[in-house]
Amino acid sequence: MIIIDGQKTDKTIATFANLEEILTDVMQEKCMQDRIITDVFVNNEIFSEIYPHQAEDMASDSIESLEIRSVPATQMALDIAGEMNKVTAMMSCGGNNVARLFREGKESDALELLQDLLDVVRDFLAMIGDLRERYLGGSNEEFKTKTIELSDLLSEMSDILESEDWVLLADLLEYEFAPQCQDWQELSSALHKELMERFAQ
Repeated sequence: MIIIDGQKTDKTIATFANLEEILTDVMQEKCMQDRIITDVFVNNEIFSEIYPHQAEDMASDSIESLEIRSVPATQMALDIAGEMNKVTAMMSCGGNNVARLFREGKESDALELLQDLLDVVRDFLAMIGDLRERYLGGSNEEFKTKTIELSDLLSEMSDILESEDWVLLADLLEYEFAPQCQDWQELSSALHKELMERFAQ
């Protein structure tokens, strides 16, 4: 039995080789247009891929029931945009923690946390850029300017990493990176508001 958003379908699990084939077929349904799968329950247990294409390894004969839940892509975009200001707060806090560790002489801990922070920043920029491009027709001037400023700062930090000037790196994190995170918090809130207005039309 295959259930999509609470509705039983006439699809038969046995006609597919594996879970990935089922999910691919479901996403081609007209009812799934402009929707995003949020949850997949296999045999009443949540399924989440640990590695890419893990669903391909789940043979259909091991599946007794399958429930798929989805939301409109616009709702997902709004939810993500609504969380972005929390990410900027986390980035600012992370930057201050890295700076503190460098000043305490705990370079290995600081470098490990810094790598995680840089990954978060890159993902943040990619996500917020994608939301603007997909739903708001691209970047506005303020967004472009702030993106360049943050990218330039990250490049400067990378250069300082190579020279191992930990004091200067701590200063940049505390006095330049943290204020930029505040700017991005405001931009994130503005993006969320723009999306709400766009989707309300």
